[in-house]
Order: sequence, then structure tokens, then C-alpha cells
Amino acid sequence: MSSLAPENLIASQKAGLDASFGLASRAFEGFEKLVDLNTRTLHAALAEQQDFIAKFYSVRDAKDLFSLQNQRAQLGAQRIQAYWQEVFEIASDVRGVYVEAAQEQLEKSQRNAQALVDSIASHAPAGSEVVVNAWKSAIDAATESANTAYEAARKAAQQVVEAAQNDAGSAGQATVLVVSPRTASSKK
Repeated sequence: MSSLAPENLIASQKAGLDASFGLASRAFEGFEKLVDLNTRTLHAALAEQQDFIAKFYSVRDAKDLFSLQNQRAQLGAQRIQAYWQEVFEIASDVRGVYVEAAQEQLEKSQRNAQALVDSIASHAPAGSEVVVNAWKSAIDAATESANTAYEAARKAAQQVVEAAQNDAGSAGQATVLVVSPRTASSKK
């Protein structure tokens, strides 16, 4: 049966729509998680601010004030690091779904192209083996090129993700280290 038969075209369009709505649904779930994270973060920040103000009014000397401020700065740095780590996890989850869908689509396209060449080869008139072999070679070369390009793009994206994760972790650690010596020196 030809891949251009109406039944196949309708099934292909339906599968494409299902995949599109599935991806849109996953993206929206990621958005919902980000909204929830931001709501929880805001709620926690308000509670922490209220707690800080209560402690601020109970401070009796400059040493306690500086200690309180440094403690707040260190906790803030840790909260920021935790916040961005969670944002990164949400984004990575959504990204993973899209990468998986792209891989599936690439494999499906390659199978369809190979099926088309095989169909042409099986229905080709006698003496057209040279043309059929040329087509097969061209499809194989295109498939190999697409696989190579996809793999290079996947590796580059993975390196960017790892670099961003390492940079975020390093920045968080550096912030905590910068704040920590102040806390120690203010206790002297």
C-alpha cells in the first residue's frame, strides 16, 4: 500500500496532531510547575521577611545586627541557588520530552524514506537497477548526514546544559563562600 493513500495521510496527520498536542501539554505542565515554584518562593520570601523584621526589632547591639544581616544573606544565597536548581530541573524535564519527540520523528522520517525507496525498487522496471542503487545511496547518505547532524546538535545542547548547571552550582557556592567569611568575622 502506498504511503500516499488517503488512509495513511489521515493517520499521519492524526498522529502529528496528537504529538503536537502532547508536546504542548507537556510545555504547559512545565509552565504550571514554574508558576507553582514562583508562588511558593514568594510565599516563603514573605514569611522570611516577616521573621527577619521581628528579629531585627529584637536586636540590642551592632554585633547582633551584623550577624543577623550576614545570616540572612547566606540563607538568601542558598535559597537563590535552590530556586534556580529547581527551575533548571523543570526546564530539563520539558527539554527531555522535546528531544525524545525529535528523535522519534527523525527515526520515523528515515523509516518512511527507506520504505519509499524499497517500494520504488520493487516496482522499478527491469534494467533500472543503476538508478535504484543511486537512489538508495542518496537516501543512505542523507540518513547518515541527518544522524550525524542530529547527534552533533544533541551533544552541543547537552554541553550547554552541563555548562549552565556547573555555572549555577559554582555561582551558588561562590556566593555562600563570600557571605560565610563575613559571618565568621562578625562573630569575633
